[in-house]
Amino acid sequence: MMIPVSLILGVIVLIIFLWASKAGEFDDIEGPKYRMLDDDAEDIPHKEK
Repeated sequence: MMIPVSLILGVIVLIIFLWASKAGEFDDIEGPKYRMLDDDAEDIPHKEK
């Protein structure tokens, strides 16, 4: 019983991985860590008084 369950879970994980890869989730893995450090004032929405 454990082997079929693990095979089904493995196929589900593979399908999710392929979907995420096709959707572009892994295209830019270096960008977010540099975007976090970027201090652009125009990107910050200002509150109106």
